[in-house]
Amino acid sequence: MDETEFWEIVDSTREAAGGDPEDHAELLVERLLQYDPDSVLDFARHFEARYNRAYRWDLWGAASVLLGGAGDDAFDYFRCWLIGQGRAVYEGAVHDPDALAELLDDFDEELDGDGEELGYAADEAYEQLTGVDAPDLGIPPSPAEPEGTPLDFEDEALMARRYPKLWDRFMAD
Repeated sequence: MDETEFWEIVDSTREAAGGDPEDHAELLVERLLQYDPDSVLDFARHFEARYNRAYRWDLWGAASVLLGGAGDDAFDYFRCWLIGQGRAVYEGAVHDPDALAELLDDFDEELDGDGEELGYAADEAYEQLTGVDAPDLGIPPSPAEPEGTPLDFEDEALMARRYPKLWDRFMAD
């Protein structure tokens, strides 16, 4: 499975789910069940590589603004959700996290930002296809610390300066 097919699967299942992350995960599993186990592992490698690539302080800061705070688990689930938003949103956010203010049509922190189940979709499909857990994907794990310079997410003035577009759109009263 190449990168184009990976993103096509992500996009088509998100669109079919109407943007709901839980429905998206269910449809993603259903779609992956149409593939052979090796293709499902290819999908998992694409997903994991993008998940690891998004382990960055600047993206964590953007997640914190959007979610009104984001601990370790919330940021993990945010990265899965971000991948689920498709290539344009994902790549735009990795390039410039503040661009999420323009890349997202809307953002409901009760529904959006948590794609935990998307992160398990390939594992679930592989297990259903083979009856065993997915093997190690053979790609390096995320580093111990996010890439970049840590930010004080509690410093509202700093966050407003660092993410002016996100702050204006989602935090301004």
